[in-house]
Amino acid sequence: MAIQKQMDAGEWGMLVALSLLWGGSFFFIGIAVKELPPVTIVTLRVSLAAIALLIVCRIMGLHLPRQWAVWRAFFGMGLLNNIIPFCLIVWGQTHIASGLASILNATTPLFTVIVAHFLTTDEKMTGNKLAGVLIGFVGVATMIGPAAFGGAISGLWGQIAVLGAAISYSFAGIFGRRFKAMGVPPLMTATGQISSSTLMLIPAALFIDKPWMLAMPSLGTWGALIGIALLSTALAYLIFFRILATAGATNLALVTFLIPVSAILLGSLILGEQLEIKHFAGMAMIAAGLAAIDGRLFRRFRAA
Repeated sequence: MAIQKQMDAGEWGMLVALSLLWGGSFFFIGIAVKELPPVTIVTLRVSLAAIALLIVCRIMGLHLPRQWAVWRAFFGMGLLNNIIPFCLIVWGQTHIASGLASILNATTPLFTVIVAHFLTTDEKMTGNKLAGVLIGFVGVATMIGPAAFGGAISGLWGQIAVLGAAISYSFAGIFGRRFKAMGVPPLMTATGQISSSTLMLIPAALFIDKPWMLAMPSLGTWGALIGIALLSTALAYLIFFRILATAGATNLALVTFLIPVSAILLGSLILGEQLEIKHFAGMAMIAAGLAAIDGRLFRRFRAA
């Protein structure tokens, strides 16, 4: 099946669901990072997610592929889509506010449009796509507001780390397209990349963090780890690879625009936080950016 340049209603629904799951990851990380070091957090995140996905595969009677070519791709995807960005974001959030981190993370579509233009034949950059990601990025910055940039100089390395994560995600979106050509279904791709990430991270965590010397985490931290593993990782990547297989890397990267929107809406509905004018203005800009990239509204307007 060919990559769809325009997403249908089902794909947009999955994209919104993915934004809710990944939007919660900033909240979970904010809790866990107060008690645990970054590599240990990421290792527990992928380990618990791998266990959950392996159980799902066992229940469904599915088995991971045994071909070395597929596992080599799993390890590559795990590095680009899990280990590098997860570690950089968690480490970055020890130096900068989560609001600023979400702004920097929202540069992923911009990087993806550029990377896809040079590395693919069916996701070339267009004027609409470039304008859309720029408008969307301005919308995210508007919604978070200038207060998120407090302490930007002292947190320079934290900002660079999160930007590095965004770049890694953009390459992962392109790299992950090969699983469809290999005939690996989304569940197997998600399970394989999380399992390979676990195999690579466990030795690193033992060497770097020496977890046996750490204090036992509180119940709140364990709850955050379970949430980020089962919801923001295991379930999220099932949706991630489903969208990637049908809508492509550029469309999938739009989720980074929706993540801050989801975080603000969840805070308003669950925590009673008040929405401000800047939030509505930012959401309007993000909607305009999404519309520009999708292109259908503009074509219908010109046709009318």
